[in-house]
Amino acid sequence: MEHTNHMVLEVESRSCNEGLARIAVAAFCTQLNPTLEEVADVKTAVSEAITNCIVHAYEKETDIIRIQCWRRKKELIVAVEDKGKGMEDVKKAMEPLFTTMPQQDRCGMGFAFMEAFMDEVQVESALGKGTTVTMKKIIGRQNAVSE
Repeated sequence: MEHTNHMVLEVESRSCNEGLARIAVAAFCTQLNPTLEEVADVKTAVSEAITNCIVHAYEKETDIIRIQCWRRKKELIVAVEDKGKGMEDVKKAMEPLFTTMPQQDRCGMGFAFMEAFMDEVQVESALGKGTTVTMKKIIGRQNAVSE
């Protein structure tokens, strides 16, 4: 299926850019006429993905996080990509409460939140090459149910 619009945003892996990414994706999402709840869901999932890049992928280094959004009919696709250290075991990393940084009070719920707020979450990662988190959300599902 062909997409009907596409956006690319690159930001440095600084916590101050997490809000910028959230708002940019939310603004892109408005083309689909989402509910406030749908926008909040997307913003939360994007925040978790960006925070993972800042905290885990690059640790204390600063590098680029690439955020892409696509629109296909009523589907929003968001990909958050880093070129950081990558994950050894994606399946393990996606388990609720799993964290590689317990000393920093990390709760290990980032992927669980992404999965709770989006319809689909896919993670591709390679050690030393980085990680891409691709999330999909159908916008307007609530409207279809009530009509």
